[in-house]
Amino acid sequence: MSILFETLTATSAAGALSFACAGLVALTAKPHWVPLLVSYAIGALLGAVFLEILPHSLSLGEPPEMILSVVLAGILVFFMLEKMVLWRHDHGHHHTILHQEGPAHHHGHDGEPGGRTGSMIVIGDSFHNFVDGIIISAAFTTDPKLGTITALAIIAHEIPQETGDFLVLLHGGLSRVRALAMNLVSSVAMIVGGVFGCLALHELQSAVPYLLAMAASSMIYVAVADLIPGLHRRIGLSASIWQISLILMGVGTIRFAHWLIGEG
Repeated sequence: MSILFETLTATSAAGALSFACAGLVALTAKPHWVPLLVSYAIGALLGAVFLEILPHSLSLGEPPEMILSVVLAGILVFFMLEKMVLWRHDHGHHHTILHQEGPAHHHGHDGEPGGRTGSMIVIGDSFHNFVDGIIISAAFTTDPKLGTITALAIIAHEIPQETGDFLVLLHGGLSRVRALAMNLVSSVAMIVGGVFGCLALHELQSAVPYLLAMAASSMIYVAVADLIPGLHRRIGLSASIWQISLILMGVGTIRFAHWLIGEG
């Protein structure tokens, strides 16, 4: 089976499943269910990084200090990029709202005046999904089983992310049909990224270990910087137990998938 076919299958499945599950959850579930999905996604992301992606990257013959340096640099780069995006967004909306409605109407939260617009959500998600497609293709280029594990982790991450963005779009005044259509557009970007990655990585095999390292840094950053802080807003004993249990379940899913496909 060709790497391109495997990547197309995985990215199509990842995009379709995350879109379908996000739509189903967002249409039927209550908003307070989202933190449970986020907890599970954190475990799946961290499990994929430390049980699969980094071990494979380190086993490809490149100096370990170089691989880990790329992971560190990637985390710092993602921090700076997010900081610039947040600064640009906050500055632009603050200027607009102050001139149009006055300072009393500037809230700065998603879905409220001064929060992210629908177009920003789609652009941001599309770029993120495009990168996810490249990550999946890099993993399949290294090993089909690693590609499967990586796709599973990305699906686990995409479901709560797409659900959260769907709820933000609804809260911002969009209809359910339009919000789902916008999510579908961003999901297709994963397939495009997968195809691009396959075509480019055939010419850049030596870069695969470092691309996997960047993938690891991306997943670590998403889990630690974007997802975990939201869990700390719920500090009750019951909520904490659920969070820890679901994080461990996410890690366990990756370990089980590792065993199921014959590597464990």
